[in-house]
Amino acid sequence: MTLFEGILLAFLIACAISVSVTRNLLASIIIFMSFSLIMSVLWLTLEAPDLAITEAAVGAGVTSLLFFATLKKIHAIKAEDAKSEEDESDEE
Repeated sequence: MTLFEGILLAFLIACAISVSVTRNLLASIIIFMSFSLIMSVLWLTLEAPDLAITEAAVGAGVTSLLFFATLKKIHAIKAEDAKSEEDESDEE
């Protein structure tokens, strides 16, 4: 294993842990997208371009779009924005 692959694996572990402990749904989706993109690069380093393309298209693309559409449909994005604005006004 090369140093670059080791760094990618460390980032994968960090993304997996942070997506599970993050309470902000929008941030969780963005972290999940970064996990999929890092996994795609890792597949490329392992000389599996077919899996890399699939991971990038499905993991970072389609799945994330579905998550964003779901958050918009249940109005979770607006609720989180309003909550963060209230928290900022309380701090002042």
